[in-house]
Order: sequence, then C-alpha cells, then structure tokens
Amino acid sequence: MRKFLVVLDDSRECLNAMRFAAMRAANTGGGVCILSVIPPDEFNHWIGVGEIMREEARERIHAHFEVFAKWMRDRQNVDPELVIREGEPVPEILNHVREDGEIGVLVLGAGVDKKGPGPLVTQLTRASGSLPIPITIVPGDISKERLEEIT
Repeated sequence: MRKFLVVLDDSRECLNAMRFAAMRAANTGGGVCILSVIPPDEFNHWIGVGEIMREEARERIHAHFEVFAKWMRDRQNVDPELVIREGEPVPEILNHVREDGEIGVLVLGAGVDKKGPGPLVTQLTRASGSLPIPITIVPGDISKERLEEIT
C-alpha cells in the first residue's frame, strides 16, 4: 500500500497538508503516515528536565495526532499511523522516507507569510533531487473546497 507522509508540527499550513494527504489516500486506496519530530534537547546537561520535556512533547504530539486521526477516520475512512522521531527535522524526515518503503509521496504545507514557504519546504525542496519519492506542496491558504476539488 502506498502511504502519504505528512509532517505534524505547530504550523498553520500543517492542517491543509493533513487534509490533502487524507483525501488523496481515501481516493486512491492508500494510507497516511503522520510524522512528528522532536528536536534535540537544549537541556542535555539536565537529564531529568530533558526527560520531562521529551515526555511532554510526546503527550502534545499524541493529543494533536488524535484530533487529525479522528477526522481522517470519521470523514475519510483512513486510519493514519503516527511515527515520532527525535533529532533535526529534515534529516529525520529524509531518514524515515528511506526506511519506510511504503511511503510514496511526501506532503508538505507551504506557509503564506512574507518569510516564504517555511523552513521544511525550503530545505526539503533543495533535497528533492535525491529523494526516492515525489513531494507534493499544498498551499497554506488553499480553501477546503478547493482541496476537495483537486483530490
């Protein structure tokens, strides 16, 4: 089964990427893999604090995932999987793509502010030539109705 990989983060454009991935998976008989990356601890010398922060990050990720997963199950009949990795986001995304042979498309949401499409989109499009899969970039300000039309 081909899976659409989408990155769960705190960005506003993440929502459209989630919607697009779920709708495409539903329309093509695919699956959705939601990847969240916990950045490296800045408090490595405070082992206890670092562990607490890591656990809080995991709890926050699970809570966000459940919101998206419920919508995907209820509206699109897609049961997504959650993968949590730790490290720098771009290398961890690339590693996951290379490790999971079922990933067929990486779906990213593009930011719409004056700063550009966002760091993930910028860095991953630079690396796109070496990726074994295509990247789909979903505009951050695309309407829900338009997403439904194109999927």
